[in-house]
Amino acid sequence: MTAATSPRVPRPVRRRSTSRQTQVTRLLPNGVRAAVIAILCFLVVVPLAYMVFGSLNSDLGVAQGDFFPTDFTWDNYAKIWTTVGLGNGIMNSIIIAGTTAIISAVLGVITAYVLVRFTFLGRVTILRSLLGLQSIPGTLMLLPLFVVFSSASTYLGITVVGTRWGLMLTYLTFTLPFSTWVMVTYLRGLPHELEEAARIDGASNIRTLASIILPLSWPGIVVSGIFAFLLGWNDVLFASVLTNPDTQTVAIALQVFGAAQEGVGLPLYGQMMAASLVSAAPVVLLYLVLQRYLLSGLTSGGVK
Repeated sequence: MTAATSPRVPRPVRRRSTSRQTQVTRLLPNGVRAAVIAILCFLVVVPLAYMVFGSLNSDLGVAQGDFFPTDFTWDNYAKIWTTVGLGNGIMNSIIIAGTTAIISAVLGVITAYVLVRFTFLGRVTILRSLLGLQSIPGTLMLLPLFVVFSSASTYLGITVVGTRWGLMLTYLTFTLPFSTWVMVTYLRGLPHELEEAARIDGASNIRTLASIILPLSWPGIVVSGIFAFLLGWNDVLFASVLTNPDTQTVAIALQVFGAAQEGVGLPLYGQMMAASLVSAAPVVLLYLVLQRYLLSGLTSGGVK
């Protein structure tokens, strides 16, 4: 005798809603936030617009306080290349700041890879030292560096003061610890599975660094390189002591030109503003070109 068995009725499966509603907690109401953003934009745009209009105005018009020029002229942009010496300063800044950024970024990612992926004696001490070096003011290093570089020409016969590579070496003492620490923080977030897969395939440490770590670390490399470039581009303290008229950077050229206008009956306001805008243009272009590396990461979705 077989007992009649009733078929089991499957229980309805509760499907979770795929559309997840996330509640964003805002610090300020919409109206207040819009007002704050408008005020901040006003504080940035108005001085920038005044510089742009002033560079297209005559010196007398700027001295009279005219915001909009009565007669637009491009003479200021043509004269700054001879009166300010802007061409030589921009070339020196690009060479010094660009080389410093490249060397700092390359050495920073290599050093960070060793500190993150390998264990050795003194590793923690080095990491703590990198963090401690960031707290040393650069002003305290000016006199010791000048004495050391001046002594090199006396005892070793090597001229350091007044050369481009001497200023690069000075900037590397500040940018390299920062770039290394940035890359240490970035490499800690990279998945180990990709490196393990490369080693299973027989890749060496150098091949793994070149084929796996460097392509995935471009955002961090770009960030550290940009900060190193900005340090070399905007520095006035070390460049004013360690350069001569042939190797002076664009920041020193602007400083010298601005100091020459003090006490003059009618300063060259238009050329000063034009030179400032031209000297800031390379940094703005650099950000526009590399902004996609600054705003996004390349490791998302690498390992599921």
